[in-house]
Amino acid sequence: MAKTSDKPKSFEAALTELESIVAAMETPDLPLEQSLAHFERGTRLLRFCENALGDAEARIRILEGGQLEPFQAATTVKPDQ
Repeated sequence: MAKTSDKPKSFEAALTELESIVAAMETPDLPLEQSLAHFERGTRLLRFCENALGDAEARIRILEGGQLEPFQAATTVKPDQ
């Protein structure tokens, strides 16, 4: 695992590390101290990801002239009747 003070290089790197932390924490034999360290690192990674997504949303708002519209799929799949 990366040092707890390391800043992720990207959103994708943070998400990958977060997924590995979750997998490690799901093992029943993880010592308490390691669980706490993983939890703390995971919390920092989660904040990093939330900030990255917030920044992306702000950029989209700028590109859309301040209005963020709901996503509209190009095609709509209709259920069989």
